[in-house]
Amino acid sequence: MSKVWFITGAGRGIGADVVRAALAQGDKVVATGRNLAQLQASFGAADPARLMLVELDVAVEAQALPAVEAAVARFGRIDVLVNNAAYGQMGNLEEVPMADIGRQFAVNVYGVMHMLQAALPVMRRQRAGHVINISSVGGLVGFNGASVYCATKYAIEGLSASLALELKPFGIHVTAVEPGFFRTEFLEQSSVRYGTRVIDDYAAQGSVEDAYSPYRGKQLGDPARLAAAIVRLAGMEAPPAQFLAGSDAVAMTSTALEARSADLQEWRALSASTDHQA
Repeated sequence: MSKVWFITGAGRGIGADVVRAALAQGDKVVATGRNLAQLQASFGAADPARLMLVELDVAVEAQALPAVEAAVARFGRIDVLVNNAAYGQMGNLEEVPMADIGRQFAVNVYGVMHMLQAALPVMRRQRAGHVINISSVGGLVGFNGASVYCATKYAIEGLSASLALELKPFGIHVTAVEPGFFRTEFLEQSSVRYGTRVIDDYAAQGSVEDAYSPYRGKQLGDPARLAAAIVRLAGMEAPPAQFLAGSDAVAMTSTALEARSADLQEWRALSASTDHQA
């Protein structure tokens, strides 16, 4: 049976490729983004019987429910919710103004929560559904010069893990997809943001932008292949709770887990010493 997808941040990058992959296998798709013209330019040739384009800024709570209601009115249900809309606020923490930190959380974290609160009642009524939250390997390991962005992705990891427990009784799956570096617009000037303050101590070590810009256009990950993997995940009866995307993500996470395991063993006795005495 064909599925109905609801995808945020669908105008470009991973979101756009997931739209194409879902349509290619005969599914119906609600593709959303802040720029309706961009959506129309990307998908104008698609079959309108299977594709609905909706202008949606996930950071604006009031827009979430009407978008979901419009999707259900058009296609009758939502089987897969892909929370993809996000951007990268890079920079050393001290160099990022609080207003910019707030905007990062408004999109990357609260935006996901807005969509979940709007769409989960639909999935609960269905007693079926799959939430796919696009996280990042940056939600598992820290990156130098990306503390704010990584904080939002760590939040998505905790949200996804807990949400999976809450939704299991209703037949709803939750998967956190954790991409490494993929060849999208993520590091392009139109997407990424850098801290606007300059602190000499940090500047002496080189700028964060200079550290990340060499990766632009050279990332290992292929977003079209990731989209195909996401479609495959959505078709599984028992999908994983976490899915690392990209060999770089696997390598970084393996190293981090080995270090965490070593710390666990080294400090096991001290950890246990904090219990009440029997």
